[in-house]
Amino acid sequence: MLILNSGGTFNKRYNYLNGELEVPYDNAALKRILESTGTLYEVAGVIYKDSLDMDINDRKILARVIMESNEDTFVIVHGTDTMHLSAEFLAEIFDDRKIVLVGAMKPFEVDNIEASLNLGMAIGFAKGVSQNGVYICMNGYVEQWNKIVKNTKFGKFELVQE
Repeated sequence: MLILNSGGTFNKRYNYLNGELEVPYDNAALKRILESTGTLYEVAGVIYKDSLDMDINDRKILARVIMESNEDTFVIVHGTDTMHLSAEFLAEIFDDRKIVLVGAMKPFEVDNIEASLNLGMAIGFAKGVSQNGVYICMNGYVEQWNKIVKNTKFGKFELVQE
């Protein structure tokens, strides 16, 4: 399994100089969570952006890293605002991998419980799922990417109502 970091709120930290939450160019939040597991996971920082700033070129970078990897299972830490766009893009390319996108509504630095829970669920699901596909793991759900949606009114992910 390879864990890819693309930034998002999950990783944001408070900049004391300018008073803003920023996506740092590091994997510090992921490393802190993963250290507590006692298991070694490979982490690669790929893109360090708020997902609202991600574009097609960033999604192509994620796809290229997945394509060039020897792994068949991936967890991607991603911002929640455009997670569905990246998931859809990756689903159009890959049907032979397990890809789980995960994020957090609050930065790890602000509330480390939500980010830790979401990442732990994503890793556990990725280890246990046998069916290839692109999934989203948020708010206690892990579903195929098109079966879960962000409810921006309530600030949480919900199952798609059919």
